[in-house]
Amino acid sequence: MPLTAALLAIVFALLIGAALAWLLARAGAARALEAARGELGAQLNAANTERAQLLERSARIPELQGRLDELEDLRDRLIHDSGQLREAIGRASTELEKEQQALHRLRAQLEDAERLRDAATAELQRRSVELSRMSTQLDAERSQSQEKIAQLKDVRDELTTQFKNLANDILEEKSKRFTEQNRSHLGLLLDPLQQKLAEFQTRVETVYDNETRDRTALGEQVRQLMALNQSLSEDAKNLTTALKGSSKTQGAWGELILERVLESAGLRKGEEYDVQESHGTEDGERRPDVTIHLPEDRHLVIDSKVSLLAYEEYASAEDEEQRGRAIKRHLDSVRAHMRGLSDKRYQELYGLRSLDFVLMFVPIEPAFMLAVTHDRNLFMDGWQRNVLVVSPSTLLFVLRTVAHLWRQEAQNRNAQEIAKRGAQLYDRLCSFVADLEKVGDRIDQAKVSFDSARDKLSRNKGSVIRQAEMLRDMGVKPIRALPAKLVELSADDASTDDGIEPDGPRPIEGAAGLLSAESDSPDNPDDAGERVEAEENGGDGVGEDRGEA
Repeated sequence: MPLTAALLAIVFALLIGAALAWLLARAGAARALEAARGELGAQLNAANTERAQLLERSARIPELQGRLDELEDLRDRLIHDSGQLREAIGRASTELEKEQQALHRLRAQLEDAERLRDAATAELQRRSVELSRMSTQLDAERSQSQEKIAQLKDVRDELTTQFKNLANDILEEKSKRFTEQNRSHLGLLLDPLQQKLAEFQTRVETVYDNETRDRTALGEQVRQLMALNQSLSEDAKNLTTALKGSSKTQGAWGELILERVLESAGLRKGEEYDVQESHGTEDGERRPDVTIHLPEDRHLVIDSKVSLLAYEEYASAEDEEQRGRAIKRHLDSVRAHMRGLSDKRYQELYGLRSLDFVLMFVPIEPAFMLAVTHDRNLFMDGWQRNVLVVSPSTLLFVLRTVAHLWRQEAQNRNAQEIAKRGAQLYDRLCSFVADLEKVGDRIDQAKVSFDSARDKLSRNKGSVIRQAEMLRDMGVKPIRALPAKLVELSADDASTDDGIEPDGPRPIEGAAGLLSAESDSPDNPDDAGERVEAEENGGDGVGEDRGEA
């Protein structure tokens, strides 16, 4: 059959080739015909190869038949051996039942050992988690404190350096130009700046000291943790007998223990937490035991639940059966408290921006440990109901964290206030520098005007002083004399030309004004120059510029 198919393929290929040849001959493409022949030859070779493979496979048929016979013999032997195996299995089953009975006994012993091991492991894990959490919190707080201290130091050093550089540059550039009066004005301007710098440095040092005290206090508080936990546990045991009779008494005692833990964590009533706050709902009023205030106007609700009777039965039980029943009742009591607290939905009360869960406080540490040890799903079930079960020791970690958050909030506010005051101080310094630059510019302008007035007074040809001296030489008898230095300077400048300028009347009037000014203030040539310049410029000029400066 494969051979026939191959022949048919060949014939079909030949027909296609003939058709192609006819078409190509009609088109006059001889080279295309040669290509078609080559393709047909390749197809023929492929058909021959396939035929050879089919012949080779048909030659292997006798060999495969022999192997099939061998497999049938092997099957018969296996059927025979399977009967013997069934008998052996029957005997082994009997022995296996005996071994299984022994295994059940060993498993029971192993389960007891595993329960003991799980209890020890849970206790070890709890202690490890507490230690890890405490170490992580301490490291994080230490790292944050060091970073903030470093940042504050850098800011303080940078601002101090900038202030010193600016003050030094300004004073070094302008000190040579100021008179004693200008120095007194600078003192009045720089005193508030120095006071602000001292105030800023005091605030930075205060923040640094607070950080150091907080780190020391945190280490001491961690050392007090175990002692406090032990004290709370002993107090709980001592009150067990008194609390058996009334559930109301149990609740009041639980709230008392809760408030003691809050105070031990450093929280203040009426500040960081409130007790028995009333919140109205559609079903009536709700009064959670404690509402903790968090930064950014957030809240955390804690409610105390006491499961004492069943735990006391467990502690006083004399055999395992009684303990088992007591443990079951204790777990039922804890779960009932959990369901009741979840149904109250304290986290959804109007007016509270609470977290999405509520803390259920179990004041008796051993009762808490008994519940979580024998019910591994207790935490997860509570979490699904938005209830987190805590004991005095675990709650104390949470409250310490809250107290630390409030300390960090206060420090952040101080840092923000320091930054704000630093920015204000820097802005005022910039304004002061700008004003100081204006003062320097005015002083420069006044100096230019002063030099111009002095030149007109004593150095130009026909200067006022020279003309005044010429009047004195002509017989004018003034009461006072001009400064000798200015007279000599005007004489040196006028040595090349001793004549009076054609504008005779104006210089003489100027000289009269100068003599009048000198009669009022002989020791202040600057003021005299200013008056002469003012008269020549119609009241504008030097006097106005110096007034502005």
